[in-house]
Amino acid sequence: MSTLVELLADHTGLPGESVDHLQRVVAEWQLLADLSFSDFLMWVPVEEGADEFVCVAQVRPTTGPTAHPEDVVGTRFTSDEHPQLCRAMREVRICREEEPHWYRDLPMRREAIPVRFGDSVIAVLSRETNLATPRVPSPLEIAYLGSAADLSQMITDGTFPCAETDTGVHTSPRVGDGLVRVDQSGTVVFASPNGQSAYHRMGYESDLVGTRLVPLTRSLVRDPFDAADVAHHIQDAIDGKPGTRTEVETLPGAVVLFRALPLRPAGRAAGALILVRDVTELKRLDRALLSKDATIREIHHRVKNNLQTVAALLRLQSRRTQSAEAKQALTESVRRVSSIAMVHEALSMSVDERVDLDSLFDKVLPMVGEVATAELPVRLTRTGSFGEVAAEIATPLVMVVAELVQNAVEHAFSGGRQGQVTIVVERSARWLDVFVRDNGKGLPAGFSLDRADGLGLQIARTLVESELRGSLALRGMSEDTAAGERSADDGNEGKGSGTEAAVRIPLSRRS
Repeated sequence: MSTLVELLADHTGLPGESVDHLQRVVAEWQLLADLSFSDFLMWVPVEEGADEFVCVAQVRPTTGPTAHPEDVVGTRFTSDEHPQLCRAMREVRICREEEPHWYRDLPMRREAIPVRFGDSVIAVLSRETNLATPRVPSPLEIAYLGSAADLSQMITDGTFPCAETDTGVHTSPRVGDGLVRVDQSGTVVFASPNGQSAYHRMGYESDLVGTRLVPLTRSLVRDPFDAADVAHHIQDAIDGKPGTRTEVETLPGAVVLFRALPLRPAGRAAGALILVRDVTELKRLDRALLSKDATIREIHHRVKNNLQTVAALLRLQSRRTQSAEAKQALTESVRRVSSIAMVHEALSMSVDERVDLDSLFDKVLPMVGEVATAELPVRLTRTGSFGEVAAEIATPLVMVVAELVQNAVEHAFSGGRQGQVTIVVERSARWLDVFVRDNGKGLPAGFSLDRADGLGLQIARTLVESELRGSLALRGMSEDTAAGERSADDGNEGKGSGTEAAVRIPLSRRS
């Protein structure tokens, strides 16, 4: 299904600012649908003719039955099929059908609301109400519909939604969470049951209707700065300024989310809508998760410190060892332990259990390349991106690549000639392929990975097969690839075919 932006680009010539305004309308219109107990469809005139409209977005109410159980996006109507669309656009006013009509065996009433941006009408909203279920005009329904009418008029006026305010609509309270309406003086004229309950949770036990909301709310908030902030936001909305969203903690320890919306239909002050939501339990769970995340990061930090201590002890032992073979083994152990420590360091700074391997390898590869002395100059390069991977993949993968690079540096070159080792990374949605290529002397005759007795290759193979559930292959490179690797270094005069180590691992969750 195409997005709103794609549909607008396909069917209209609207400039970017107009498209942004329609996106703001769509971000807000769940509020309208819930207040109206109605479906909302967004229609735009087809570019080549204003007598035909195409539906580019759709929303259904959570407070009542839908009028369109099917998807209407992409449907086209002519002015004869839906005359209110043309009338609303031409006359720049809300147009309502005189009589209900039948649509797919459902009685429905339609209303067209022009969407103004600047001096132009750029779209029309169709409010479509399912009349199959009779509704008793309760105080709640009357208050909801009155608020919806005011907001609809503000859309026609071009004053809602406001472009200047980032209200966080996707995390804001909704109509069903709790709604309080105040008049121009700030006095509560209606409070939904959930809105009343939210204030009860805040510590106010009496009926909200008839109270002055700003001083009442200020008195219930624990922190004086938060109290002044939420009171300021509510007063701003009453004064007609753009609505905002804020979160406060009240005296009994409840956490409540507020959003204030000014109501100024046709430029006339009509008070404000205050949406409230009790998020006390959600905040408790958030704090528990944050505490758990902090504990996990602290564990990674301590593991990293312990591994660095182990590496330091091995390095100290290496300096005191006289045997060249033992010194080399200890040096390689230091590198392996340090590689694992770097993974835990990355995890200790991450908010989730994922690691950015690109930045990690930028630290690991220079450490591996330290074995390339002046007598054996080897240049390490990397192409492609590893991206982020799960922590369970990061540690074994870093060790595997480090071992393969180390193996190439130690065994591919001889005679003091300059060499090149390249890591090529190819990532798809399902697989991560890593190729470690060198332009060295190639594999020895009769080489078999199954019979290889080098510790580095044994570690790499074991980790790939058991930890990563992947595959590892060592092969001589093709002439074209080998030539490319040789030409990457102008000083290389070697004639070896080079070697390629290929690792493929699945990125999906392993069983």
